[in-house]
Amino acid sequence: MPEAAKSQRVFLFLQGPHGPFFNALGRMLRAAGAEVWRVGFNAGDRAFWFHPASYIPFRGTPDAWPETFAGLLDTRGVTDIVLYGDTRPIHAKAIEIAKARGLTVHVFEEGYMRPYWVTYERGGSNGNSRLMDMSLTEMQTALELSDMEAPLPPSHWGDTRHHVFYGALYHWFVMFRNGDYRNFKPHRDLTVTKEFRLYLKRLLLMPAHWLERGLATWRVRNGGFPFHLALLQLEHDSSFQMHSPFTTMTEFLAEMFEGFAAGAPQHHHLVVKAHPLEDGRVPIKREVKRLAKQHGLVGRVHYVRGGKLARLLNDARTAVTVNSTAGQQVLWRGIPLKVFGRAVYAKPEFVSDQPLRDFFAGASRPDSRAYKDYRRYLLETSQVPGGFYSLKGRRQLLRQVVDMMLSGDDPYDALKSGTAAPRQQLRLVN
Repeated sequence: MPEAAKSQRVFLFLQGPHGPFFNALGRMLRAAGAEVWRVGFNAGDRAFWFHPASYIPFRGTPDAWPETFAGLLDTRGVTDIVLYGDTRPIHAKAIEIAKARGLTVHVFEEGYMRPYWVTYERGGSNGNSRLMDMSLTEMQTALELSDMEAPLPPSHWGDTRHHVFYGALYHWFVMFRNGDYRNFKPHRDLTVTKEFRLYLKRLLLMPAHWLERGLATWRVRNGGFPFHLALLQLEHDSSFQMHSPFTTMTEFLAEMFEGFAAGAPQHHHLVVKAHPLEDGRVPIKREVKRLAKQHGLVGRVHYVRGGKLARLLNDARTAVTVNSTAGQQVLWRGIPLKVFGRAVYAKPEFVSDQPLRDFFAGASRPDSRAYKDYRRYLLETSQVPGGFYSLKGRRQLLRQVVDMMLSGDDPYDALKSGTAAPRQQLRLVN
């Protein structure tokens, strides 16, 4: 490749998902002829970047970050920034500066239809995604250029154990090797030490949690009662904090229990399913017991600690969530869904606008044909097969996402203009 072409794209990486995915992505971009740099904010970032010559440590205070970032854009001739999650403060400020300069912002997130897809967008994700302002009619028009058959969704999380392992390892480095980054402050309120302990505790308790989860799921599936499913997410997750009307999971649970007690038939039950990565920092199980007693629902409420969603969804009457991506699996099955927060799938064609009491009493069904068009649109655009954490998942993801990043069109424009690459059929990645 000519030298002139090599200098056209300069990628500056910020923080990524725990583990080696960003390093592998940077390596492949360099192989494609791009120049790649990485800013590290702590020892965990440094540990998973294996190209020392391109690593730039940031050891300043948060107040110094905007000026430092702007300086890096100038000195390195940056054309693109790459990051995971667009709401953490360092990323939000970087995006603001980059957009003002007309730079391309590549945003990775957990898949809107996880676990076998990840999300790749430009400019923003979740509540900041371009999807928020798109109508279903626009998507259907773009789909006229495609005849792809959408693959079936997976029935379980692909690489949770890898996710937990890399999370624990990352926080170990931040706890014990962070002497060079004394000004580092996590984007979450919890201290690094507590975060590490929670990851370690989760790893050690996985067998016990597996037994508890299996027993709770068996009781629900064999109970013979109609039930409604509450899909929880992590309280510290950016989608919950930045794109919902709640600040704590307890607030959401309180409103949901009140609506269920007022509207659901007395022989119906409520199943509260925790997020697969719930680590105990929020006493969800205790709150569920308290609220069940408060609303006279003892014996009609069941708590399930994570696990496979499909086993419960197949028999659920309805589902309620704030804005969990698990809502996609609900809609694919044609099950009525109530959403409280901003979500990319919260389109009027398939998400209920009924008051919660009426929803539990008799929910209206979603337009399944409309949702299938929506799902196909995502799989043709921003949803990329693979994963961040397992080796096979990373390999699958890199086969496609590098070309998407180098393309002149973002994923949504590529489909509309007819330049989108053919999508691979789904493969197992765990």
